[in-house]
Amino acid sequence: MDQNEFVSLITPFKDKLFRIAKRLLVSTEEAEDATQEVLLKLWNNKENLDSYNSLEAFSITITKNYCLDQLKAKRSGNLKLVHDNYIDKEPSLERQLEAKDSLDWVEKAINELPEQQKLIIQMRDIEELEFEEIAKIMNMKEIAIRVALSRGRKTIRAIMLKTNDYGIK
Repeated sequence: MDQNEFVSLITPFKDKLFRIAKRLLVSTEEAEDATQEVLLKLWNNKENLDSYNSLEAFSITITKNYCLDQLKAKRSGNLKLVHDNYIDKEPSLERQLEAKDSLDWVEKAINELPEQQKLIIQMRDIEELEFEEIAKIMNMKEIAIRVALSRGRKTIRAIMLKTNDYGIK
């Protein structure tokens, strides 16, 4: 089959192929590209075109499939990966900075406490020692340790509230 025979076979419905492509792809440029691709496929398969019952129906099917493939490719390129089940084990930088800032303020508040309360808070809240162990180390009764710990925590809480309320210490 030569070029003239091919053109005479395709000419009656090539505008229809363009309109179908335009309907599916919306863009005129994309529809022109799709039509050109379909015509190229038909040209490359020109020796077997006589075997189809309806060349027009076959061409429309190729056009439709080509356009749908283009739309799928475009959509997949526009997709973003979203993980709903992903939990970042690392806190955000903002959270890390807030935590460090809070720890700095707590450390400053602890340093303002009397020595005894400072040591008791260090041993109980930071070193996680039991009251019995702290009582032996400090040579105090357990109840006195609990009272000093409670007073120290109360003072730290008051300092932190004052800092958070006013932004300064």
